Amino acid sequence: MEEVRPRLEAFAAQMLGSLTRRDQRAKGEMYLRGLMLDGKRKSMQPMAERLGVDHQQLQQFVSSSTWDYSKVRERVARWAAAHISPEAYAIDDVGFPKDGYDSPGVARMYCGALGKRGNCQIGVSVNLVSDRASSAVDWRLFMPESWDDTKHGDDALLAEAIRRRRAKAGIPETARHREKWRLALDMLDEVREDWALPGLPVVADAGYGDATGSHATCRMWLPSAARRKSRPPPSSLPPSSAPAPRSKSAAGASG
Repeated sequence: MEEVRPRLEAFAAQMLGSLTRRDQRAKGEMYLRGLMLDGKRKSMQPMAERLGVDHQQLQQFVSSSTWDYSKVRERVARWAAAHISPEAYAIDDVGFPKDGYDSPGVARMYCGALGKRGNCQIGVSVNLVSDRASSAVDWRLFMPESWDDTKHGDDALLAEAIRRRRAKAGIPETARHREKWRLALDMLDEVREDWALPGLPVVADAGYGDATGSHATCRMWLPSAARRKSRPPPSSLPPSSAPAPRSKSAAGASG
């Protein structure tokens, strides 16, 4: 680590340059260094022990410090676009197995890491890929219907229980259930239009095509303005219970 630390610090300074406060940038670099150190567990306390610091510093930076993560992602995306000569965008998702039920978005779903249905979180990502490298440049946490009280308006007791669960997990009001393929389209809009990344082919595994139907699948290749004009009728939209894709993308990108 000492050998590569100067390069890591320079990279962190570039990626975290949008953070206005010096202490935030310093804690961000420390957190990144903790992720890079040897050790299986990457939660706050084990990383802090390896770094020789109070874990509250890392916890405060990740959980309660106010900084715009989208600006950091944009910098990472622009850096990746410049360094790996991407040939396509690959849509992917990955499951994170969980033992408990308090982590945001956790539910019994198909989990690729387990190879079966299990208790997990699912993250959906857009990756820049080439023959020699890949980089996740945008990602979203999938929120199942069981975490969205607005989907249970006909059951007041259940909706209230979900609201309490969301509040305990610190989930903002704007984070609602949205199908994985819709999350992918949202991210493609962001990376192509808001961040001005290059226009490239979009690839995904068969699960996304099966989930959306032919009309919506074709829309993944169109700019958002064209997609709005060619929006499929409600009858062609997939059910919210559509199965998650189970195989990796054709480009071999990881989530």
